[in-house]
Amino acid sequence: MKLALVFQFSTVVSLPSAAYFYGSSCLNSRSAKYSLRFSLFFIFFCLMSASTSAQTDSAKRSADTAILEPVTVTAFGGAANWKDAPATISIIGKSQLERFDNKTLVPVFNAVAGVRMEERSPGSYRLSIRGSLLRSPFGVRNIKVYWNNIPLTDAGGNTYLNLIDISQLSSVEIIKGPASSLYGANTGGAVLLKTNPSSMQKTFSANVETGSYNLLNEQLVFNHQSKKLNFSIQQSHYQNNGYRQQSAMRKDAVQLSMDWNMSNKEQLSALLFYTDLHYETPGGITKAQMDSLPTLARQPTTTLPGAVQQKAGIYNKTGFAGLSLRSVFNNLWSNTTSVTVNHTGFKNPFITNYEKRGESNYGARTVFEMNALKIKWLTGAEWQQNISNINNCGNNSGKPGDLLYNDKVQVTQYLLFTQVNVKFRKLLVQAGLSANRQLLKYNRISDSVYNYWQHQNTNMLWAPRLSLLYSVNNNLALFAIASKGFSPPTLAEVRPSTNQFYNLQPEYGWNYEAGIKGSALQKRIEFSASVYSFNLKNAIVAQTDSTGADYFVNSGGTQQPGFEIWLNGFLVRNNHRFIKTVSVSNSFAYQPYKFNNYITGAKDFSGNHLTGVPKNVNVTTLDIYTMPGLYLNANFNFTSAIPLTDANDVYAENYKLLQLKLGFKKLFGKTLLDFYFGVDNLLNENYSLGNDLNAIGGRYFNPSPLRNYFGGVKLEL
Repeated sequence: MKLALVFQFSTVVSLPSAAYFYGSSCLNSRSAKYSLRFSLFFIFFCLMSASTSAQTDSAKRSADTAILEPVTVTAFGGAANWKDAPATISIIGKSQLERFDNKTLVPVFNAVAGVRMEERSPGSYRLSIRGSLLRSPFGVRNIKVYWNNIPLTDAGGNTYLNLIDISQLSSVEIIKGPASSLYGANTGGAVLLKTNPSSMQKTFSANVETGSYNLLNEQLVFNHQSKKLNFSIQQSHYQNNGYRQQSAMRKDAVQLSMDWNMSNKEQLSALLFYTDLHYETPGGITKAQMDSLPTLARQPTTTLPGAVQQKAGIYNKTGFAGLSLRSVFNNLWSNTTSVTVNHTGFKNPFITNYEKRGESNYGARTVFEMNALKIKWLTGAEWQQNISNINNCGNNSGKPGDLLYNDKVQVTQYLLFTQVNVKFRKLLVQAGLSANRQLLKYNRISDSVYNYWQHQNTNMLWAPRLSLLYSVNNNLALFAIASKGFSPPTLAEVRPSTNQFYNLQPEYGWNYEAGIKGSALQKRIEFSASVYSFNLKNAIVAQTDSTGADYFVNSGGTQQPGFEIWLNGFLVRNNHRFIKTVSVSNSFAYQPYKFNNYITGAKDFSGNHLTGVPKNVNVTTLDIYTMPGLYLNANFNFTSAIPLTDANDVYAENYKLLQLKLGFKKLFGKTLLDFYFGVDNLLNENYSLGNDLNAIGGRYFNPSPLRNYFGGVKLEL
C-alpha cells in the first residue's frame, strides 16, 4: 500500500513538470529535474518512515478545521489567553494560514486590521504595521521579526521575510504599535513567527499545487513525536513565470525544527533552514502603460536601459541556524537563552549597477523569568552583529561589469530590557523599559582617499512601556497602553541603491492607545476594538533619484491617529445535517495619517496624507464547512485610494479584491485528503499591490495579476 501511494503521488508531481520554463533565467531544466527527484525521494523516505511511526489517536486525525482554535498569546512573556494580554496583538492560527493557496502570506496578513503586506512582483514583499510602509520601498523595515523567539531581523534592521514558506509556520503573533520595551528597535511593531513540532498532528503531509502563469508549488513535511523528542523536516519548491515581463520566481527551501526534552527542567529547541531564492524585478511603469498593457516591465529610456535588458532581479541564498535552551531552576526562576548564526549570499542586477553582498550575522538573546504569586518579572539582553562585504559593479545585461565600489560595513545592536507584570484582582499592570544602542561603521576600500573606517553610532535610546488591563468579567476586558518606540536607520537606508552613504538620525515616537476586547453569545463571537495616536519624530522617508534608485531622508514627523475593529464569529456551528459550520470575520482600519513639519527645500508637505498608506481598509472573510467535507473560503478586501507622492498629487485608485477557494476535505481511515480549487482577483481588478513611492518619470505602478486560478491536492498521513 505504501509503495502504491509513492507511485500514484509521483504521477501527480510529474504532470505539472511540463510547466517548467526551460531556458528561463528563473529556472533551468537541470534544477527542475533535480527538484523533482528530490521531492520523489523525500516522499518515499517519509512514507517508509511513517509506516514505523507511532499512531496518533483519532482525535488528532479529525478533518475539522472550522472550530475556533485556542488563542494563546506568548508576546511580552505571556502564555496567556488572548483576551487577558495587555497589548494589541493579532493571532493567526494554522487554519488561517491554510485558508488560501498555500504559497504566500499576503492575503493572510492583509486580513489583519492595521497590517498591510505588498508584493510588487512574486517574492518582492513589503510589510507595514500602522503606516511603517513609509520607509519600506522594498523589504521589511521598522518591524522586528522573531522566529521561535530567535531574531530573524538582522543587526542592520533588514528582514528577509520572503525566505519563509507559509507551510513552515504553525502560527503568527502580530504586535501592533511600538514594542521596543522587550523587542528592540521598532516603531511599527513586532511579528512573532511560530513553528511548533509538537503541534504537527500528522506524521507526513504533502501538497502539490498548479495554476496560472505556469505555477508549480509543492511542500513535503515529515513529523516525529515522542515523549522526549519532537521534530519536523520540511521541504518546499515554488516557481512561477509571473504575470508581467521580468517577474518570474523560483524558491527552494528545507527546514528542520526540533524540541528535545532533555529533562524535566530543560528543553533544547533548534531551528535550521536553507533557502535558495531568485525572483525577477520588473520595476515600475506609468499609469498610461498600466491601463494599456499592464504586463510591461520598466521600459528603457534615452539614458537608461529597461528591466528586461538588464535582467533585473534578486538572488538570495541563506543558511540559518538557531538554538534555544529553556532551563527551569526552581519554582521561581527560569531562563531561555538562544544563539543564532546565518549567512546570506546576495546578488542584485539593477538598472544602473550590479550589487553583490556577502552578509554574516550573529546573535544571542537571554531572558530570565521570575514567577512569584501575582508577580512576573522578565529581564534580559539581546545582541546582534552584521558584517557585510558589498561590491557594486556595472551591469552589462545581467552580468557584473567593472568595479564601482567595494565597501565593508559592520553593524552592532544591543539592548538591555526589563519588564514586570503585577496582578491586582481584576487589574493587570505591565511595565517595561529597555536601553538600546546601534553601532555602525563602514570603510570604502575601493576609494584610496577615503579608505578608513567611518562611524555612525546612536546614543543610548530608552524605550519605556506601560500597559493596563482591567477584566470586567470572564468575557470582557478593557486596556490602555502608553509606549515609546524608536528605530535607527537600517543598513539599506544608510547605504541605499544610490551606493552612497547617508547620515540619518533614528526616528522615534510615543503611542497612546485604549481598547476593548472579549467574547459574547457563549463565545460564538470574538471582538476587539482600539483607538490610538502615534506621533513620529525624525521620520525616515523614501525618495527616488533620476535613475530610479532609492535614498532616504529624515522628514520631520508624522501624526498617526487611527481606529481598528475586528469581529470573528460563528453563524452556524455543529447543529445542521449538511452545514457543519459557517464563520465570518471582519477587520476594519481607519488610518488618516498626515505629515507634520515636513519641509524639503522650498516644498512644505506638512498636513499632507502619509505616502503609501490607504485611509480605509476593510476585509471580510467567510468560511463554510459541510458534513460531507465540502468547504468554501472567501476573502473580500476593499482598500481605499493611496497617495503615491509626498505632495499628494498622484493617487493609486481604490480596489476591491475577491478571492475564493472551494475544496473537499475528507478523512479516509487515517488518511486525510484535501482537494481544492481557487480563484484570485475574481473581479478582475487592474490594480497595483506594491507602488513605487515618489518615483521619477511617473513610474509608480507595479500591476498585480488579473483574474487567475490555482488548484491542488494535499495528503496527510
